[in-house]
Amino acid sequence: MAAPVTVLLSPNPSDETPVSAETPASDTVRPGKENVRGGALDFLRFLASLLIVVYHYGAESPMRIERFGQVFSRGFLATDFFLMLSGYVLGRAYGGSVLTGRLSPARFWARRAARVWPGHLVVLGFLAVLVLLLNTVGTDAHKPSRFAWDQLPAQAFLVHAWGFTSDGWNLPSWSLSALIVCYALFPFFWKTVSKVRHAWILPLGAAAILGVFEVIARHVFHHALPDLQFQYGVMRALPLFILGVCLARAVDMRWPSEKAAKILLWSGVALLVVTQPLDRYALPDTWLFDGPSLLAIAMIVLGAGRLPVKRPKAWIEEGAKLSFALFITHIFVGVIYWSAVHKLIETVPIGIGWQWLMWLAGFPIAYGFAWLFHTYVDQPLQDRIQPLLRK
Repeated sequence: MAAPVTVLLSPNPSDETPVSAETPASDTVRPGKENVRGGALDFLRFLASLLIVVYHYGAESPMRIERFGQVFSRGFLATDFFLMLSGYVLGRAYGGSVLTGRLSPARFWARRAARVWPGHLVVLGFLAVLVLLLNTVGTDAHKPSRFAWDQLPAQAFLVHAWGFTSDGWNLPSWSLSALIVCYALFPFFWKTVSKVRHAWILPLGAAAILGVFEVIARHVFHHALPDLQFQYGVMRALPLFILGVCLARAVDMRWPSEKAAKILLWSGVALLVVTQPLDRYALPDTWLFDGPSLLAIAMIVLGAGRLPVKRPKAWIEEGAKLSFALFITHIFVGVIYWSAVHKLIETVPIGIGWQWLMWLAGFPIAYGFAWLFHTYVDQPLQDRIQPLLRK
């Protein structure tokens, strides 16, 4: 089942921040422009969050947008990027602290869980109140079957990607549930990869782990990894997160060279562009599409991560910071907006051109709400919670 982190995208879709005053650097990371925000990875994170929204809102368009290009059916690749990027960024930001013992596994998990849980609970509360209000006035939310009350507790506790059935409510939050497990295992992962002395072994080992998980998914769950049901999200997230951790350790070891990193980055972009017109399901095996696409994403993360940010852009940094808020709020915005739009279309004759304009308007509305949520809800919550956890 195509997703989604987060970063994230999703997203991780979580809002991990590369090395800064608040996120101690890895033991081999040296201060420099490579740790500055507003570079290629932030830009890609912003684009991936938008692709996830396009993927989820695509079903509400006047015509299935996959007809205009296969890329619009590839939201699951943006999720893969976020899961991989989460492992990469955490390795770069917290690896050194984990190795030296300055940050215990329990404290690390608590800080990361506190980063995603409060915002998730607030949005889930918004959705519950909205559904209650709609039911009170005698109408249903758009696609009411997605809001089964017995599935709400699993989402609230972020365990719905651990084998518990919960395919409704805030759909993308399955990746947050999976990342909670990844956070708990991150110190073990980092200590393990830090024992590897040859950087080139790391991506090869991660690829082997990904292959093992793919075989398990096909033989046990009878689906390719990207097509797993949301309730098995941990199975999908773990190998991608591990791959990101391995790439972070390789960059810590100053591998590859900057010249090779540029080649990797642009070769990865070219490979990703070339593969997207392919029809995934028309190929003899979906892995013939998934494999090259994941390879391209890994090449992009490794190449962009290894290169220093020479001209950081403030707007790129701000866009990346908003990706988590956009990831967790766009379903809530969609329930309100698409319920109103479809009700309007049912009652008033509206031409196809205006329908397309109303569909396009959903994106700035979603982004505007994400900015409000980030500015007035999520960031104030983090400003109160994180200092307490750091103490």
